[in-house]
Amino acid sequence: MSSPTPSSETPAPATPASIKPAHPPALTTSPSPAAPPIHSDIHEPQAVSSGRPSTAGRSWLVRGVIGLAILGAAAYFFAPKINRMLHTVSTDDAYVNSHVTFVAPRVSGQVAKVFVDDNNRVKQGDLLVQLDKEPYQVMRDLKKAAVEVAAADLLASEHQVRAFAAQARSNRFRLQHAIEMVDDQIAQLRASVAAYENKLAILERAKADFDRAERLIPTRAISREDYDQRLQAFKVAEADAKQSLEAVHQIRVGLGLPATPTSGDLTSVPDDLDQSFSSVRESLASLMQSVAPLGFFPSSFDAVPKRVIEDFYKLDPEGNVDRIYAKLMKDAPLLKQAHSKLEQAKRDLAQAELDLRYCDVYAEIDGVITRRNVNPGNNVQAGQALMAIRSLTEIWIDANFKETQLAELRIGQRVELDVDMYGKQRVFTGRITGFTMGTGSTLALLPPQNATGNFIKVVQRLPTRIELTDYDPDKEPLFVGLSVVPYVFIKEEPTGPDAGKVLQPNFLTTPATKTEVSIQTPPAEPTTVSSESPAAPVAAPTPVEPSTKEARPTKTEAKQ
Repeated sequence: MSSPTPSSETPAPATPASIKPAHPPALTTSPSPAAPPIHSDIHEPQAVSSGRPSTAGRSWLVRGVIGLAILGAAAYFFAPKINRMLHTVSTDDAYVNSHVTFVAPRVSGQVAKVFVDDNNRVKQGDLLVQLDKEPYQVMRDLKKAAVEVAAADLLASEHQVRAFAAQARSNRFRLQHAIEMVDDQIAQLRASVAAYENKLAILERAKADFDRAERLIPTRAISREDYDQRLQAFKVAEADAKQSLEAVHQIRVGLGLPATPTSGDLTSVPDDLDQSFSSVRESLASLMQSVAPLGFFPSSFDAVPKRVIEDFYKLDPEGNVDRIYAKLMKDAPLLKQAHSKLEQAKRDLAQAELDLRYCDVYAEIDGVITRRNVNPGNNVQAGQALMAIRSLTEIWIDANFKETQLAELRIGQRVELDVDMYGKQRVFTGRITGFTMGTGSTLALLPPQNATGNFIKVVQRLPTRIELTDYDPDKEPLFVGLSVVPYVFIKEEPTGPDAGKVLQPNFLTTPATKTEVSIQTPPAEPTTVSSESPAAPVAAPTPVEPSTKEARPTKTEAKQ
C-alpha cells in the first residue's frame, strides 16, 4: 500500500463562513490557503526569522527584575519584623497606666464655685473648687479677739509677777525684822536677868540690915523707927526682886522657853532661837508664799530662814538680788502660763486662717480632670473625693509577661512599644524599671486557692513596669488603659540605673537613686491628696514603685 502524498492528506482550510464562533466574530483577516513554496534568489532580512527568540529573552529578564524587586520589598518589609521576633520578647497583655491624685477638701463646708470639668487640663496650683468662706471668716475674727485677750492677760500677768516680786522683798524684810525682834527679846531677857540679880543683891542687903536690926531691937540699940524702916526696906527689896523675876519669866515665856530653866540659868536660850522662833517661822512662811508664784522653792519646808536665804542667793553666782529677781520673774509659772495661752490663741488663729485658705482647693499636680462629682451647693466633708487628676507626665506601661518569658528579662533593657491608638505610625521607646513581687492572680482581690479541688495549671503572668523614655504628652499623649504591645530587646545590653538586675536595691540605702517623695506647695494651701496607681484593665493591681530616673522622679504622696 503506497503512502499518500502530502497534498492529498492535507485538509482544506476552513473558510470563515464555515466556522461558527462562540463569541461575536472579531475583525480579523482569514488566513490564506496554503500555497507551495516559492523559491527565489532574493534573501529576506533575518529579523523575521530571529524575532521570536529576542522577545522571549526580554520577558525572562523582566520577570527576573520583577522577582528581585518583590524579594527586595519583602526583605525590606519583613526583615525588621523577623529580626524583632528573633531578638525580642513581647506580649499583647500590656496597658498604659499613670498616677491618679484624688482631690479632696481639708475642711467641710458648702461648695460655692467649681472652676473645672471633666477632661480639662490643669496645672499645679490652679484653683479647682471654692467653698463658702463666710463661716471660716467669722471663726478667724473670733480667734483674733482671743489673741487680743490673751495678750492683755499676759500684760496683766507681767504686772502681777512684779507685784509678787515686790511682796517677796517686803516679806524678806519682815523676816529679817522678826529675827531682829527675837534677838531684841533675848537681849531684854539678859537685861532683865541682870536687873533681877541686882534686885537680889539689894534684897540681901536689906535682909542683912533687917536681921541686924531685929537682933538689936531687944537691946534698944536702935530705935523702933529705924527697925520699921529696915523692915520696910527689906519687904520692898523682896517685892522688887520678885517683880524682876516675874519680868524674866515673862520674857522667857514670850520667847517660847520655860519660865524656870532646868539648868537654873535664866539667861540660857537655844543657839538657833532666832531661826526657830514662831514669829520667825511665820514670817518665813509668808516669804515662801510670796516667792512661790515666782517659781522658787526652798530645798526643804523645814529649812530655817538662814538656809532659805542661802539657797535664794545661790540662784546667782555673785548673789546679785536684782538679777535673781529678774530671772525669777522671767521664769515665773504665771508668766509662762500667760505666754502659753497667748501662743495657744495665736495657733488657734493660725489654724482658723489655714482653714479659711483651705476653702480654696487647688490642683496638686499637672494633669487632666476626671471623675468630677461635685457641683455648687453641695455640702462636702473633709477628705471627701471631689474629683481626680490623672498625671500626663508620670506615665508608664504595665506589661503582664508570661512566667515562661521572664528568664531573660532584666531592669534596663530597651523596649519598643506599639500602641494600638497610633498603630504603626508611632513607636514609643522605654526601659524596664522593675518587676512586681507577685503574679497578677496572687495580688487579686480573691487569690486562687490551689490547694482545694481539682488543679489545672495555668501559665501565670507577672506585671512588669516599663518607663517611657521619649514621651511628650503635648505631641502624642497616651491615655490610661490603652492597649500596648511591648517588644523587649533581650539581646541588647541593659542600660541606666540598676541595669541588669531583677530587684531594685534598698530604697533607703541608695540616696543617689532615691526618689524624692514630696509635695510642691502652690501659692495657696493645697488640698489633701492621696496618690495611688490603679490596676491595669486585665492585670491585678500593681503597687506604686518609685522611679529610679533622676531626671524625672516619681512624685508619689505618702499622706493618707
